[in-house]
Amino acid sequence: MYSFEVNSSKKQEFIDITAQVRRIAEQYGADKKLCVVFIPHTTAAVTINENADPDVKRDIITALNAIIPQRLDYKHIEGNSPAHIMSSLTGVSESIIVVNGRLVLGTWQGIYLTEFDGPRTRKVLVELL
Repeated sequence: MYSFEVNSSKKQEFIDITAQVRRIAEQYGADKKLCVVFIPHTTAAVTINENADPDVKRDIITALNAIIPQRLDYKHIEGNSPAHIMSSLTGVSESIIVVNGRLVLGTWQGIYLTEFDGPRTRKVLVELL
């Protein structure tokens, strides 16, 4: 298993981690077929989406905020229930096919750590299978 840290700077943001994951796959995945990216946090997540137009990231955050209100009769004492819900909806892992040590991603796809309760330091775990 490999890992690296990511520092978020905003309460909510998408942070492109494609290069870091790609580097691990290229360095250690020559004989592997699958790359699993896992975020061991309950208020952050990982997703694969478009990496060409930054408006897509903003639109996803805007839509999540429309679906999951920041203020509701949440009972969680820490006050970050919306971040927990967003993490659950987005998911904490992604699997990417690996061929000859290279991630198989579409032309416009990037891998993102999605921060919903920042700023924080987050850990990203990568396993090559």
